[in-house]
Amino acid sequence: MTQLSISHRGDIMPASPIRKLVPYAEAAKKKGVHVFHLNIGQPDIETPKMVLDAVRHSDFKVLEYSHSAGNESYRKKLVGYYKKVGIDISYTDIMITTGGSEAILFGFMACLDPGDEVIIPEPFYANYNGFAVEAGVNVVPITSYIENGFALPPIEDFEKAITPKTKAIVICNPNNPTGYLYSKEEMETLRQIIIKHNLYLFADEAYREFCYEGTHFSAMQLKGVNDHVVLMDTISKRYSCCGGRIGAFITRNKTLYNAAMKFAQARLSPPSFAQIAGEAAIDLPDDYFNTTKAEYKSRRDLIVKRLNAMPRVFCPNPGGAFYAIAKLPIDDADKFCQWLLEDFQYNKQTVMLAPATGFYGTAGLGKQEVRLAYVLNLSAINSAMDCLEKALEIYPGKV
Repeated sequence: MTQLSISHRGDIMPASPIRKLVPYAEAAKKKGVHVFHLNIGQPDIETPKMVLDAVRHSDFKVLEYSHSAGNESYRKKLVGYYKKVGIDISYTDIMITTGGSEAILFGFMACLDPGDEVIIPEPFYANYNGFAVEAGVNVVPITSYIENGFALPPIEDFEKAITPKTKAIVICNPNNPTGYLYSKEEMETLRQIIIKHNLYLFADEAYREFCYEGTHFSAMQLKGVNDHVVLMDTISKRYSCCGGRIGAFITRNKTLYNAAMKFAQARLSPPSFAQIAGEAAIDLPDDYFNTTKAEYKSRRDLIVKRLNAMPRVFCPNPGGAFYAIAKLPIDDADKFCQWLLEDFQYNKQTVMLAPATGFYGTAGLGKQEVRLAYVLNLSAINSAMDCLEKALEIYPGKV
Protein backbone atom coordinates (compact mmCIF):
# COMPACT_ATOMS: atom_id res chain seq x y z
CA MET A 1 0.00 0.00 0.00
CA THR A 2 1.30 3.44 -0.92
CA GLN A 3 2.37 5.44 2.10
CA LEU A 4 0.26 8.49 2.82
CA SER A 5 2.08 11.76 2.22
CA ILE A 6 2.34 14.68 4.58
CA SER A 7 1.91 18.29 3.57
CA HIS A 8 4.73 20.39 2.18
CA ARG A 9 4.22 22.61 5.21
CA GLY A 10 4.71 19.63 7.51
CA ASP A 11 7.82 18.62 5.60
CA ILE A 12 9.53 22.01 5.77
CA MET A 13 8.50 22.83 9.35
CA PRO A 14 11.85 23.18 11.16
CA ALA A 15 12.70 21.19 14.26
CA SER A 16 13.43 23.24 17.35
CA PRO A 17 17.18 23.65 17.98
CA ILE A 18 16.21 24.09 21.62
CA ARG A 19 14.36 20.78 21.94
CA LYS A 20 15.58 18.50 19.15
CA LEU A 21 18.37 17.01 21.27
CA VAL A 22 16.02 16.04 24.12
CA PRO A 23 16.14 12.29 23.27
CA TYR A 24 19.93 12.35 23.69
CA ALA A 25 19.59 14.13 27.03
CA GLU A 26 17.05 11.56 28.18
CA ALA A 27 19.39 8.73 27.14
CA ALA A 28 22.27 10.33 29.05
CA LYS A 29 20.14 10.58 32.19
CA LYS A 30 19.22 6.90 31.91
CA LYS A 31 22.95 6.15 32.02
CA GLY A 32 23.20 8.03 35.29
CA VAL A 33 24.68 11.24 33.86
CA HIS A 34 23.46 14.52 35.31
CA VAL A 35 22.56 16.98 32.53
CA PHE A 36 22.81 20.73 33.13
CA HIS A 37 20.07 22.24 30.98
CA LEU A 38 21.39 25.47 29.51
CA ASN A 39 19.55 24.76 26.25
CA ILE A 40 16.16 26.19 27.16
CA GLY A 41 14.89 29.36 28.79
CA GLN A 42 13.10 27.61 31.64
CA PRO A 43 13.84 29.68 34.75
CA ASP A 44 14.51 27.92 38.04
CA ILE A 45 13.11 30.97 39.86
CA GLU A 46 10.02 29.91 41.78
CA THR A 47 6.66 31.10 40.46
CA PRO A 48 5.40 33.65 43.02
CA LYS A 49 3.25 32.00 45.70
CA MET A 50 0.49 34.60 45.43
CA VAL A 51 0.18 33.83 41.73
CA LEU A 52 -0.22 30.10 42.34
CA ASP A 53 -2.54 30.74 45.29
CA ALA A 54 -4.84 32.80 43.08
CA VAL A 55 -5.34 29.70 40.94
CA ARG A 56 -5.59 27.31 43.89
CA HIS A 57 -8.21 29.44 45.61
CA SER A 58 -10.28 30.31 42.56
CA ASP A 59 -13.94 29.51 43.17
CA PHE A 60 -16.45 28.96 40.37
CA LYS A 61 -18.94 26.26 39.48
CA VAL A 62 -18.32 26.19 35.72
CA LEU A 63 -14.97 26.53 33.97
CA GLU A 64 -16.30 28.74 31.19
CA TYR A 65 -14.86 30.18 28.04
CA SER A 66 -13.56 33.68 28.53
CA HIS A 67 -14.02 36.49 26.02
CA SER A 68 -11.92 35.72 22.94
CA ALA A 69 -9.81 38.78 23.79
CA GLY A 70 -9.37 37.52 27.34
CA ASN A 71 -11.00 38.46 30.62
CA GLU A 72 -11.87 42.15 30.72
CA SER A 73 -10.72 42.40 34.34
CA TYR A 74 -7.27 41.10 33.35
CA ARG A 75 -6.96 43.41 30.35
CA LYS A 76 -7.94 46.43 32.44
CA LYS A 77 -5.32 45.56 35.07
CA LEU A 78 -2.70 45.14 32.34
CA VAL A 79 -3.28 48.77 31.37
CA GLY A 80 -1.89 49.71 34.79
CA TYR A 81 1.11 47.41 34.38
CA TYR A 82 2.00 48.90 31.00
CA LYS A 83 1.55 52.44 32.30
CA LYS A 84 4.23 51.73 34.93
CA VAL A 85 6.69 50.83 32.17
CA GLY A 86 5.87 53.91 30.10
CA ILE A 87 3.34 52.44 27.67
CA ASP A 88 -0.06 54.16 27.45
CA ILE A 89 -2.75 51.93 25.98
CA SER A 90 -6.42 51.09 26.45
CA TYR A 91 -7.67 47.67 27.51
CA THR A 92 -9.38 47.53 24.10
CA ASP A 93 -5.90 47.49 22.50
CA ILE A 94 -5.03 44.26 24.35
CA MET A 95 -5.84 40.72 23.26
CA ILE A 96 -4.83 37.88 25.58
CA THR A 97 -3.26 34.99 23.70
CA THR A 98 -2.19 31.42 24.34
CA GLY A 99 1.41 32.31 25.08
CA GLY A 100 3.49 34.87 23.24
CA SER A 101 3.67 32.28 20.46
CA GLU A 102 0.03 32.77 19.50
CA ALA A 103 0.49 36.54 19.54
CA ILE A 104 3.30 36.23 17.01
CA LEU A 105 1.27 33.84 14.86
CA PHE A 106 -1.77 36.17 14.97
CA GLY A 107 0.48 39.00 13.79
CA PHE A 108 1.82 36.98 10.89
CA MET A 109 -1.63 35.71 9.90
CA ALA A 110 -3.40 39.07 10.17
CA CYS A 111 -0.72 41.24 8.52
CA LEU A 112 0.89 39.05 5.86
CA ASP A 113 -0.39 36.94 2.98
CA PRO A 114 1.24 33.70 1.81
CA GLY A 115 4.42 34.60 -0.06
CA ASP A 116 4.88 37.92 1.74
CA GLU A 117 8.19 38.63 3.46
CA VAL A 118 9.13 39.56 7.00
CA ILE A 119 12.60 40.88 7.82
CA ILE A 120 14.24 39.66 11.04
CA PRO A 121 17.76 40.42 12.30
CA GLU A 122 19.55 37.11 12.81
CA PRO A 123 20.28 35.19 14.94
CA PHE A 124 16.64 35.22 16.03
CA TYR A 125 14.25 33.21 18.17
CA ALA A 126 14.11 29.93 16.28
CA ASN A 127 10.34 29.55 16.44
CA TYR A 128 9.86 32.63 14.26
CA ASN A 129 10.82 30.28 11.43
CA GLY A 130 8.11 27.85 12.48
CA PHE A 131 5.44 30.53 12.75
CA ALA A 132 6.42 31.78 9.30
CA VAL A 133 6.00 28.28 7.86
CA GLU A 134 2.58 27.99 9.50
CA ALA A 135 1.50 31.32 8.02
CA GLY A 136 3.07 30.64 4.62
CA VAL A 137 5.32 33.71 4.77
CA ASN A 138 9.02 34.02 4.05
CA VAL A 139 11.62 35.13 6.59
CA VAL A 140 14.32 37.41 5.16
CA PRO A 141 17.23 37.44 7.61
CA ILE A 142 19.62 40.35 8.07
CA THR A 143 22.78 39.24 9.79
CA SER A 144 24.08 40.76 13.01
CA TYR A 145 27.51 39.76 14.23
CA ILE A 146 29.01 38.42 17.43
CA GLU A 147 32.03 40.71 17.03
CA ASN A 148 29.95 43.79 17.95
CA GLY A 149 27.66 41.99 20.36
CA PHE A 150 24.87 41.48 17.78
CA ALA A 151 23.98 45.17 17.48
CA LEU A 152 21.20 46.17 15.08
CA PRO A 153 22.48 45.89 11.49
CA PRO A 154 22.89 49.22 9.67
CA ILE A 155 19.91 50.82 7.98
CA GLU A 156 21.51 50.11 4.57
CA ASP A 157 21.20 46.36 5.20
CA PHE A 158 17.47 46.74 5.78
CA GLU A 159 17.07 48.91 2.67
CA LYS A 160 18.79 46.28 0.52
CA ALA A 161 16.51 43.54 1.84
CA ILE A 162 13.19 45.34 1.27
CA THR A 163 11.18 44.23 -1.75
CA PRO A 164 7.57 44.80 -2.88
CA LYS A 165 6.67 41.68 -0.87
CA THR A 166 8.12 43.01 2.40
CA LYS A 167 5.34 43.68 4.90
CA ALA A 168 6.95 43.65 8.35
CA ILE A 169 10.04 43.69 10.53
CA VAL A 170 10.34 41.59 13.70
CA ILE A 171 12.47 42.74 16.61
CA CYS A 172 13.00 40.96 19.94
CA ASN A 173 14.11 43.38 22.66
CA PRO A 174 15.99 42.36 24.78
CA ASN A 175 16.93 39.73 22.28
CA ASN A 176 16.55 36.00 22.39
CA PRO A 177 19.00 34.34 21.62
CA THR A 178 21.74 36.99 21.86
CA GLY A 179 20.70 38.96 24.95
CA TYR A 180 21.32 42.20 23.04
CA LEU A 181 19.40 45.22 24.35
CA TYR A 182 18.38 47.57 21.53
CA SER A 183 18.88 51.25 22.35
CA LYS A 184 16.38 54.05 21.86
CA GLU A 185 18.50 55.21 18.91
CA GLU A 186 18.31 51.79 17.27
CA MET A 187 14.55 51.69 17.77
CA GLU A 188 14.30 55.15 16.18
CA THR A 189 16.19 53.76 13.19
CA LEU A 190 13.52 51.10 12.83
CA ARG A 191 10.87 53.81 13.08
CA GLN A 192 12.40 55.58 10.08
CA ILE A 193 12.35 52.36 8.06
CA ILE A 194 8.74 51.39 8.80
CA ILE A 195 7.49 54.88 8.00
CA LYS A 196 9.47 55.15 4.76
CA HIS A 197 8.40 51.74 3.49
CA ASN A 198 4.97 51.52 5.18
CA LEU A 199 5.76 48.35 7.15
CA TYR A 200 4.52 46.75 10.33
CA LEU A 201 6.91 46.47 13.27
CA PHE A 202 6.37 43.39 15.43
CA ALA A 203 8.04 43.90 18.81
CA ASP A 204 8.59 40.81 20.95
CA GLU A 205 9.25 42.20 24.44
CA ALA A 206 9.08 39.04 26.53
CA TYR A 207 12.20 39.98 28.51
CA ARG A 208 11.41 43.65 29.20
CA GLU A 209 12.12 43.40 32.93
CA PHE A 210 15.55 41.85 32.49
CA CYS A 211 17.82 44.69 31.39
CA TYR A 212 21.23 44.93 33.06
CA GLU A 213 22.95 47.79 31.21
CA GLY A 214 20.85 50.64 29.86
CA THR A 215 17.07 50.91 29.97
CA HIS A 216 14.37 49.29 27.90
CA PHE A 217 12.75 51.40 25.19
CA SER A 218 9.54 49.86 23.88
CA ALA A 219 8.39 49.99 20.28
CA MET A 220 5.07 51.21 21.73
CA GLN A 221 6.89 54.36 22.86
CA LEU A 222 7.82 55.33 19.29
CA LYS A 223 5.93 58.40 18.10
CA GLY A 224 3.75 58.64 15.00
CA VAL A 225 3.62 54.91 14.23
CA ASN A 226 0.54 53.74 16.15
CA ASP A 227 -0.86 51.92 13.13
CA HIS A 228 2.46 50.19 12.41
CA VAL A 229 3.42 48.68 15.77
CA VAL A 230 2.32 45.36 17.26
CA LEU A 231 3.58 44.40 20.71
CA MET A 232 3.87 40.69 21.44
CA ASP A 233 4.22 39.87 25.11
CA THR A 234 4.05 37.01 27.62
CA ILE A 235 4.05 36.24 31.34
CA SER A 236 6.23 33.16 30.81
CA LYS A 237 9.63 34.57 31.73
CA ARG A 238 8.47 37.68 33.60
CA TYR A 239 6.83 35.70 36.41
CA SER A 240 8.39 32.28 35.78
CA CYS A 241 5.04 31.04 34.43
CA CYS A 242 6.16 29.29 31.23
CA GLY A 243 3.57 26.52 31.56
CA GLY A 244 0.70 28.97 31.91
CA ARG A 245 0.81 29.79 28.21
CA ILE A 246 -0.50 33.32 28.53
CA GLY A 247 0.65 36.14 26.28
CA ALA A 248 -0.72 39.30 24.71
CA PHE A 249 -1.19 40.81 21.26
CA ILE A 250 -1.31 44.60 21.59
CA THR A 251 -1.88 47.22 18.92
CA ARG A 252 -3.50 50.66 18.66
CA ASN A 253 -4.39 49.84 15.04
CA LYS A 254 -8.11 49.04 15.31
CA THR A 255 -8.41 47.57 11.82
CA LEU A 256 -5.58 45.18 12.59
CA TYR A 257 -6.95 44.40 16.05
CA ASN A 258 -10.33 43.49 14.55
CA ALA A 259 -8.66 41.23 11.97
CA ALA A 260 -6.65 39.47 14.68
CA MET A 261 -9.83 39.08 16.71
CA LYS A 262 -11.25 36.78 14.04
CA PHE A 263 -8.29 34.44 14.54
CA ALA A 264 -8.81 34.71 18.31
CA GLN A 265 -12.47 33.80 17.93
CA ALA A 266 -11.54 30.79 15.81
CA ARG A 267 -9.54 29.36 18.70
CA LEU A 268 -12.36 30.40 21.09
CA SER A 269 -10.49 31.72 24.17
CA PRO A 270 -7.16 31.77 26.01
CA PRO A 271 -6.62 29.46 29.05
CA SER A 272 -8.80 30.42 32.01
CA PHE A 273 -6.67 29.35 34.98
CA ALA A 274 -3.57 31.01 33.55
CA GLN A 275 -5.47 34.27 33.06
CA ILE A 276 -6.23 34.17 36.78
CA ALA A 277 -2.52 33.68 37.42
CA GLY A 278 -1.57 36.52 35.09
CA GLU A 279 -4.06 38.88 36.69
CA ALA A 280 -2.76 38.07 40.18
CA ALA A 281 0.83 38.65 39.06
CA ILE A 282 0.09 42.30 38.34
CA ASP A 283 -0.48 42.81 42.08
CA LEU A 284 3.07 41.73 42.96
CA PRO A 285 4.97 44.52 44.74
CA ASP A 286 6.85 46.98 42.56
CA ASP A 287 10.19 45.71 43.88
CA TYR A 288 9.43 42.08 42.90
CA PHE A 289 11.79 42.17 39.93
CA ASN A 290 14.71 43.69 41.83
CA THR A 291 15.81 40.41 43.44
CA THR A 292 15.11 38.37 40.32
CA LYS A 293 17.00 40.75 38.04
CA ALA A 294 19.96 40.88 40.44
CA GLU A 295 20.09 37.08 40.45
CA TYR A 296 20.10 36.87 36.65
CA LYS A 297 22.75 39.57 36.43
CA SER A 298 25.04 37.62 38.76
CA ARG A 299 24.47 34.51 36.64
CA ARG A 300 25.22 36.45 33.49
CA ASP A 301 28.41 37.87 34.94
CA LEU A 302 29.57 34.41 35.98
CA ILE A 303 28.81 32.59 32.73
CA VAL A 304 30.35 35.32 30.55
CA LYS A 305 33.48 35.39 32.74
CA ARG A 306 33.84 31.61 32.67
CA LEU A 307 33.30 31.39 28.91
CA ASN A 308 35.77 34.13 28.02
CA ALA A 309 38.40 32.54 30.28
CA MET A 310 38.35 29.38 28.13
CA PRO A 311 40.94 29.21 25.34
CA ARG A 312 39.65 30.62 22.02
CA VAL A 313 36.10 31.09 23.31
CA PHE A 314 34.36 34.44 22.87
CA CYS A 315 31.09 35.55 24.44
CA PRO A 316 29.90 39.17 24.24
CA ASN A 317 28.31 40.59 27.38
CA PRO A 318 24.51 40.50 26.89
CA GLY A 319 22.61 43.58 28.04
CA GLY A 320 19.35 41.80 28.81
CA ALA A 321 17.18 38.66 28.81
CA PHE A 322 18.93 35.54 30.15
CA TYR A 323 20.71 34.20 27.09
CA ALA A 324 24.20 34.45 25.69
CA ILE A 325 25.74 33.24 22.45
CA ALA A 326 29.33 32.02 22.55
CA LYS A 327 31.71 31.23 19.72
CA LEU A 328 33.60 28.00 20.35
CA PRO A 329 36.66 26.40 18.67
CA ILE A 330 34.57 23.58 17.18
CA ASP A 331 33.83 22.27 13.70
CA ASP A 332 30.04 21.93 13.94
CA ALA A 333 27.77 23.13 16.75
CA ASP A 334 25.08 20.54 16.04
CA LYS A 335 27.57 17.68 16.20
CA PHE A 336 29.24 19.13 19.28
CA CYS A 337 25.99 19.56 21.22
CA GLN A 338 24.95 16.00 20.40
CA TRP A 339 28.43 14.68 21.29
CA LEU A 340 28.19 16.36 24.71
CA LEU A 341 25.12 14.24 25.46
CA GLU A 342 26.08 11.00 23.70
CA ASP A 343 29.79 10.58 24.27
CA PHE A 344 30.99 12.97 26.96
CA GLN A 345 30.78 13.17 30.71
CA TYR A 346 32.89 14.75 33.43
CA ASN A 347 32.32 13.53 36.98
CA LYS A 348 29.10 11.89 35.73
CA GLN A 349 27.88 15.28 34.47
CA THR A 350 27.44 16.98 31.13
CA VAL A 351 25.83 20.11 29.72
CA MET A 352 23.05 20.57 27.18
CA LEU A 353 23.40 23.56 24.86
CA ALA A 354 21.40 24.82 21.88
CA PRO A 355 23.34 24.88 18.59
CA ALA A 356 23.12 28.39 17.15
CA THR A 357 22.61 27.17 13.59
CA GLY A 358 18.88 26.92 14.29
CA PHE A 359 18.73 30.59 15.23
CA TYR A 360 19.99 31.79 11.86
CA GLY A 361 17.96 32.06 8.68
CA THR A 362 21.06 32.10 6.49
CA ALA A 363 22.37 28.59 5.82
CA GLY A 364 25.87 27.93 7.09
CA LEU A 365 25.90 30.57 9.82
CA GLY A 366 26.25 29.75 13.51
CA LYS A 367 28.24 26.54 12.98
CA GLN A 368 30.73 27.53 15.68
CA GLU A 369 28.22 29.16 18.01
CA VAL A 370 25.96 27.92 20.78
CA ARG A 371 23.22 29.57 22.81
CA LEU A 372 23.35 29.25 26.59
CA ALA A 373 20.41 30.08 28.85
CA TYR A 374 21.70 31.13 32.27
CA VAL A 375 18.60 29.95 34.07
CA LEU A 376 20.37 27.76 36.66
CA ASN A 377 21.86 28.82 39.99
CA LEU A 378 25.49 29.92 40.30
CA SER A 379 26.73 26.57 41.58
CA ALA A 380 25.09 24.72 38.69
CA ILE A 381 26.48 27.23 36.17
CA ASN A 382 29.99 26.75 37.56
CA SER A 383 29.66 22.97 37.28
CA ALA A 384 28.24 23.26 33.76
CA MET A 385 31.15 25.48 32.73
CA ASP A 386 33.59 22.95 34.22
CA CYS A 387 32.00 20.34 31.94
CA LEU A 388 32.18 22.59 28.90
CA GLU A 389 35.81 23.50 29.55
CA LYS A 390 36.81 19.84 29.83
CA ALA A 391 34.74 18.94 26.76
CA LEU A 392 36.49 21.55 24.62
CA GLU A 393 39.85 20.07 25.60
CA ILE A 394 39.02 16.61 24.23
CA TYR A 395 36.34 17.17 21.57
CA PRO A 396 37.45 15.31 18.40
CA GLY A 397 36.17 18.10 16.15
CA LYS A 398 38.10 20.88 17.86
CA VAL A 399 39.54 23.45 15.44
